[in-house]
Amino acid sequence: MTLNLKQVDGVPIQAKHKATCHCGAVEIELTLPDGLVDVRRCDCSMCRRRGAIAASVPLSGINIVKGAELLTLYQFNTRTAKHYFCSKCGIYTHHQRRSNPSQYGFNVACLEGINPLKIDGIPTYDGVNHPADRG
Repeated sequence: MTLNLKQVDGVPIQAKHKATCHCGAVEIELTLPDGLVDVRRCDCSMCRRRGAIAASVPLSGINIVKGAELLTLYQFNTRTAKHYFCSKCGIYTHHQRRSNPSQYGFNVACLEGINPLKIDGIPTYDGVNHPADRG
């Protein structure tokens, strides 16, 4: 099941939508012409701990407006996914996906004016049993 949304709790998802970390040091412009695409949770060891709701964009769909130098990269296991966090406030902003390296996943909670807790029916992906982990 894929969850795609054009609005959350009556708030429209803009085609160009601003996203920020908690402290505002990192600002991202997301290109979302189809709204939120592939909204999900994941149960891999990383996602389970951070608890974020993610959605996807192509690699060209993210523009770091400010604070690129403040982003910290974290990789683990297969080192395919690249997880980015603000080095000041610690908020996860986005990651290059392991399951689809031509896409970024981004933290829906970072979108200005959007409350991800108002989204019903979010599927959870099986990151624990990812095919890349099988020998």
